[in-house]
Amino acid sequence: MMSSGGFGGDNHHTQPMAEINTTPMVDVMLVLLVIFIMTAPLLTHAIKIDLPQAGSESSPEKPDTITLSINAEGKLFWNDTPFKEVELDSRLATAAQKKPQPELYLRADKNTNYQQLAAVMSAAQTAGIEKLGFVTERKQQE
Repeated sequence: MMSSGGFGGDNHHTQPMAEINTTPMVDVMLVLLVIFIMTAPLLTHAIKIDLPQAGSESSPEKPDTITLSINAEGKLFWNDTPFKEVELDSRLATAAQKKPQPELYLRADKNTNYQQLAAVMSAAQTAGIEKLGFVTERKQQE
């Protein structure tokens, strides 16, 4: 009959062994200690180098953005403020003269007439606007 509580032939003890074998844990700790002792000097070792001095200018200011919106009826909005189409050229020219030049974001309704959209892009190019971007919405996944 086999008894629990050991590997030996001692059949007198029927209770489980209450001792924890710490030898593997001590072995692992000693290996880690040796590794840390060997790598610690490498972490604090520094090579002394006399680096050159360089002066840098502060990064240029981020230009303002102008949102030019066109709704489905063809009405124009300058930063969400409605305005008349006859004012478009003067507003674009004023924006093109600013330093740094603002970025023009064009938002158009998907039902906007392409002819009007092309006219606005042409007016921006004629005024000297260098950065023109289109604002779109992400397509909804079904």
